[in-house]
Amino acid sequence: MDSQGFSHEFFMDQALRQAQAALDRGEFPVGCVIVCGKQIVAKGERRDSAGDAPELEHAEIVAIRNLARQNPGLNPANLTVYSTMEPCLMCLGTLIVNGFRQIVYAYEDVFGGAADLPLSDLRPLYKNIRIAVIGGVRRWQSLALFQRFFAARPSYLRGSLLAEYTLAQK
Repeated sequence: MDSQGFSHEFFMDQALRQAQAALDRGEFPVGCVIVCGKQIVAKGERRDSAGDAPELEHAEIVAIRNLARQNPGLNPANLTVYSTMEPCLMCLGTLIVNGFRQIVYAYEDVFGGAADLPLSDLRPLYKNIRIAVIGGVRRWQSLALFQRFFAARPSYLRGSLLAEYTLAQK
C-alpha cells in the first residue's frame, strides 16, 4: 500500500463491485478494472446474455473496449488489469496482444485459467513477452460471489471442474 492508501486490494475491491453488478443481473460474477497509476481508467463486467456471441463478452474484453473508447491514448504497458477471476486463454491472449503487461486476479480458474501459461514455449508473437501476474488478491471475496452464483444456478457448468471446485471450497 502506498501513502495514499492505494493497493492491489483497493483496486480489486473496485473489480469486485463490477462482479457484484454482474451477479445482481444473474450473470457470471467476473468484474475487471484497468488502472493507470492511482486512477481507474476503464471498467468491465461479464455479460453472458449480450449479443450473438456471449462468450466474447468477458469482463476483461469489455474493459479493454471501454478503455479504447474512453482513454484511447494510454499505453497498455503502463496499466494494470484487475480481474476477479484468473483470465482465460482468450482474455490473456487479448491482453498480451494489446500490450498489457501487468495482471492481478482474485480467484483461480481451475477450469480455464491461463495466467501461468508458459509464454516462452509459444510462437514468436508471445515467446519473448514478459508479463507480471499476481493471483489471490481478495480471493475469498471473489470465491463467495462464485459460490453464490453456482448455488443460485446449479445447471450452469453443472459437473464442471470449476463448479465442483468452487462449491467445495470452505
